Formats: sequence, C-alpha cells, structure tokens
Amino acid sequence: MTEVRFDVDDVASVRFAVSPLWETISSLRVLREPGHHPVHLPWIGQARQLVRDEGLARRTAPLRAIVWSGSCLPDFLTPPPGCSLGEIEEELAVVLATPPARVRAELEAGFRYAPPSPFARLLAADPESALPRLVDAVRGWWQAAIHPHWPRMRAVLEADIAYRTRQFSGGGVQSLFGNLHPALCWAGDRLLLDDRLDTAIDLRGRGLPLLPSVFTAHSVLVTSDPASPPIAIYPARAVGTLWERQEATTGALARLLGRSRARILAYTGSPSTTTQLATRTGLSPGAVSQHLAVLREAGLVTGHRYRNEVNYTVTDLGAALLDRP
Repeated sequence: MTEVRFDVDDVASVRFAVSPLWETISSLRVLREPGHHPVHLPWIGQARQLVRDEGLARRTAPLRAIVWSGSCLPDFLTPPPGCSLGEIEEELAVVLATPPARVRAELEAGFRYAPPSPFARLLAADPESALPRLVDAVRGWWQAAIHPHWPRMRAVLEADIAYRTRQFSGGGVQSLFGNLHPALCWAGDRLLLDDRLDTAIDLRGRGLPLLPSVFTAHSVLVTSDPASPPIAIYPARAVGTLWERQEATTGALARLLGRSRARILAYTGSPSTTTQLATRTGLSPGAVSQHLAVLREAGLVTGHRYRNEVNYTVTDLGAALLDRP
C-alpha cells in the first residue's frame, strides 16, 4: 500500500491539472497493449497506421524504446505540470532541462527490471546529446497522434475536473479522494492507495497535483521520485464518449429538432465548449449558443462551468433520444 502523508498546507494546495505530455507518453502504452484498452480501439487503429509511416517511425523510435522497454517509466519524462492546463512545449522544456545525473540515475534504476534498449543505454551514458533526441521523439508523436484529437481529450479532462471540484467544494478532501477511485481512501492525515506497493510519501508542504487521464484506464499512479514533487494520475470520467461518432443528422431526431440541433446534441456525447461545437459543426459560435439554449431549456443538455469556459454534456434524456433508431 502507498501512503501519502498530508499536512495542513498540503491539503490547502491540492490542485488539478491537465498534462498533454502525460497523455502523449501514456498513449504509447495503450498502443502496445490494445487488448487492455478496448475503449480506445478507434484511436488505436489510426495510431497503428501512423507507426507504419517510415519517417514518423524513425523520428519516434527513441520514445518507443523507453516506453516499450518493460522497465519503469522514468519520472523525469513526466514532470508535474506548472499550471492547471499544461502546454506541451512548456512541459518538454522541463524535460530537456533535466540534470544529466538524474536522467542517468532513473534509467539505471529501471534497468534492474528489464534489459535496456540500445537507445536507453545511450541516453544513460550520454544524456546531454541523447535527451534532445528523446524530446523531439515525444514532440513528433504528440503532433501526429495526440494533437489532432486534443480538443476532445481536453474537454473530457476538463469536465472531469469540474465534476471533482464540485465534490471537493461540497464534501472536502475526504469526499474528493473517497470518490476518485475505488483503490483510494482518506484516513486521518493521509491518502491510502491499495497498489500492492510498500511506499510512504511525505508531501512536506509540496501539495499533490491530481491529473485526470484518458489513457490511464484501470488504476491510480502516484510518482515517488525524491528528485521531483509527486503527482497522482487517475482515470478520467466519461472516457467511453471520447471516440463516439454520432452524427444524428438524418431520421426522426433531425426532423424533430432540426439538423443543426441534432448534430450539436450528438457532439455533446463528450463534454464540449461552444467553440469546440462550432468547430465540429461548422456553425458560428453565436448560432451554437442559441441552439444550446433551446436544448438546455428542453432538458437535453446541461452545462458545467470550469474557469472561463462552460462544458456542455448530454443529459440522460438527450442520450435516450440519441439511442433511438
């Protein structure tokens, strides 16, 4: 069991964050073990085609050599986001600035669990020259496999954060962690994670960033490297809606609501902002806002504010209409 010890300052500084870097790295694990992630099969099919591209395969080979090696993923590759909504280039800059001694130590620690790939050996031996190659490999995979889908992924992640924030404000830290994942529970001044490990982490005022993830499907992960502040990654809600393709532009529903409203309703199967819905439908943001107002009044969608944006999600009634033939 992993124990994460909190003090008063740690509880006060619990925060949520979205990390495009984490999603980029963890997506490769999903691609390696597709049978464990059936919800992502539509994306996996596209990603396999990308890997067959000779140029992209060559560029991203260093990243795959690290992620697919079978050893522990080094923590320096997934630093805590510096803000609530991380930017990929900012996160990559942090990775690139990792001290060579830390790169070497974390890689060599992982070598105890699995034989290292040739690139992993090179990275451990000469971090100064090999680390830029690894960062460029991450950038290449982000641009090809994640960035085209990022608006939908980000909408799911931000909707999860909005939901968790309401839990936190209504029931405090015990309600938050008690509902975050079945393997987690709050006990006094510490968070307990049933992960079959024997790890004790004292936050010592550093706080604990909480990262929802679309590619972390089954468990909560807590980093424990003393060289970096810990982070907790947990499965986001409503990931099953991420790859749904519902046009709802023909048939009885389109005749009932009108084609534009039916399309908007279908796209709220995953949490979406007005801007995102306008991009997907080709309508102006003003027109989307008007249609959303009607759909909300009819009880077919609901909106939840997070920061400066409102994410719209289909209600049970709206979902029932979409499911009808």
